[in-house]
Amino acid sequence: MSHISPKSVYFTIFGSLMALTALTIYVAFQHLGWLNFPVAITIALIKASLVVLFFMHVKYSTRLTWVVVIGSVFWLGILMTLTFADYLTRAWRAFG
Repeated sequence: MSHISPKSVYFTIFGSLMALTALTIYVAFQHLGWLNFPVAITIALIKASLVVLFFMHVKYSTRLTWVVVIGSVFWLGILMTLTFADYLTRAWRAFG
């Protein structure tokens, strides 16, 4: 199954990625308190989704490709959950 997107789609996605990058830089210099990290991660997830869907052609791929992508994201979530669970249960000690 082959799909050829017009150049305008790629230019639109590129423009969106550049705008989101500029938004990331703007947000990085704003004091949002505890919202800094969630806002930055949300913007990063949107950018990653655009890259995967359009530049990696997953949007027009078969169901098997979608299963592999969703499985990969699920596995990444498991690994991050285990990593943060380990990190958050460690004792905080001040050395010095």
